[in-house]
Amino acid sequence: MVSKVFIDGEAGTTGLQIRDRLAGRRDLEVISIAADKRKDQDERKRLLNAADVAILCLPDDAAKESVSLIDNGTTRVIDASSAHRVADGWTYGFAEMDKAQADAIANARRVANPGCWPQGAIATLRPLIEAGLVPADHPLTVHGISGYTGGGKSMIADYEAAGEGANEFMPYGLTFKHKHLPELQAYAGLEKSPLFTPAVGSFAQGMVTMVPLQLWSLPKVPTGAQLHAAIADHFAAIRGGFVEVAPLVEAERTPELNPELYNNTNRMRLHVFASDAKAQAVLVAVYDNLGKGASGAAVQNLNLMLGVAEDTSLAA
Repeated sequence: MVSKVFIDGEAGTTGLQIRDRLAGRRDLEVISIAADKRKDQDERKRLLNAADVAILCLPDDAAKESVSLIDNGTTRVIDASSAHRVADGWTYGFAEMDKAQADAIANARRVANPGCWPQGAIATLRPLIEAGLVPADHPLTVHGISGYTGGGKSMIADYEAAGEGANEFMPYGLTFKHKHLPELQAYAGLEKSPLFTPAVGSFAQGMVTMVPLQLWSLPKVPTGAQLHAAIADHFAAIRGGFVEVAPLVEAERTPELNPELYNNTNRMRLHVFASDAKAQAVLVAVYDNLGKGASGAAVQNLNLMLGVAEDTSLAA
């Protein structure tokens, strides 16, 4: 059976990347809207209802509108916006979040594709909170740097307009209202929102997230080996997926923390660096904000929903 897939918003960055990843697939047909009818609500409604799976690559309000236009009981949805990530009736599309999540996605009618920033922090924090090594109410900070595409549409426009004069390093999110915070808090299992200090650099894509931990401040001080084992055991229990855990090593610096290392793939690699003597640690995730953080995750979720191999159309 050939499944029909409609990418609503296929002209944007994520939509184009998803379409490129799906090119050549024989198990599905990508149905497209004519360029002159992209804002034609009746035509969008027709295609949304004709699709087996609709992938929404739209701003939040437009994504909500698209969902409202679906009036059948058969079209399944993957929403790449932030509109439904903590909404009732939607399944969070981070397949490696826990060992039941891939099956939940496979059986869902509505899947919210995760934001780029939260995935690294969720991947490193959730196993520690579930293992009881970090309390859910512990004050936490999440740092990170992304290619400028991770900063959203206006950031992309600013960097592309500035060209070689663009800032090498640009902190943002300084109103503490970043739209990824609700999902980060919810799916990491935190009782309070973390202090989130993102930045972008003068490169297009790729991402590193970092969670520093003052282990001495915890009720029971874990070792670096205990932190690493909890994260490694968590992901070892998950069938398939694209998240791997690096060995626990002591290093002043390493080329493995290059934010562009996994560009154009769906891979994510996690690291734990710790000093037992100082009772301090930092949890690091490296991945592509446009891959695992966007189009790669969407294709992974599509594969799960269609019941095909999880890595179909996804670079190693």
